[in-house]
Amino acid sequence: MLRITIVLFVSAIFSGSVGSEERKSPKEYQLTTANHQAYKIYVFEPADAARSGSAVITVHGGGWRWGKAEWTFNAAEMFANAGMLAVAVAYRLSNNDVTPVEALEDVCETLVWVRERAEKLSVNPHKIAAYGVSAGGHLSALAATKGCGNELGSLSNGGPDLLLLWSPALDVERDGWFKKLLLGKSSAADNSPIATLTGAMPPVSVVQGELDSLTPMSGAAEFCEKVEAVNGICELNLYEGVGHLLTRNLENQESDFDPDPKFVKDGRKKLMSFLEQRGFIDM
Repeated sequence: MLRITIVLFVSAIFSGSVGSEERKSPKEYQLTTANHQAYKIYVFEPADAARSGSAVITVHGGGWRWGKAEWTFNAAEMFANAGMLAVAVAYRLSNNDVTPVEALEDVCETLVWVRERAEKLSVNPHKIAAYGVSAGGHLSALAATKGCGNELGSLSNGGPDLLLLWSPALDVERDGWFKKLLLGKSSAADNSPIATLTGAMPPVSVVQGELDSLTPMSGAAEFCEKVEAVNGICELNLYEGVGHLLTRNLENQESDFDPDPKFVKDGRKKLMSFLEQRGFIDM
């Protein structure tokens, strides 16, 4: 399952490119949790000509212990160029005090922040998607299955209204690394998207490598089966012969990535098409 994944050039692997255009600096905000812990978010304004009224939060990977919001900045720009308000989340990373439980709190608090400011941000509070990569895919999915403990959004649990998942960690109940990071504060089963998927789900699109050894295909397949069992929509985009983050280097899927550029391009296209089909963007 998902172990130590440190990627120096991760954003270039799975994110959309804005071509030769100069990158626009996002607006930086510091949010404070209920127990007075701080984390940052980075807001990318949508292209005015394409403004869709929807939003997306982007959640980076890194095994819950590493990573930074900048890893999803290219993806955030891709969504913003398509007309979405994009918010990259620098959630708290696991260490001697922080666990993935707190990281989920940060993802949920970001959803609340966007929805409570929906009118000011010119977005529909019922059209807030989550884009999560690897460990970020776990946090995004868990926000939908376990929920965020409020009644905001299109579902009754306060989670995202649509999920875009790239090589997500969806079955972590028996993952030793994940259990270690929990520090005994909570059980892995209570924080596994597959184990906590019991009710209505938002539409889901998954990009997955067939030979992924860190977040295996079996987890994505079972997750989609469970979503469909509760009458939900789950699109599994499976790419043959590649591993985690669509890498062609199957011997080392933790750090020495060699993503297949054709598959990466197609995966991004599939996610954007899914957004269009669900009325989140116009293409």
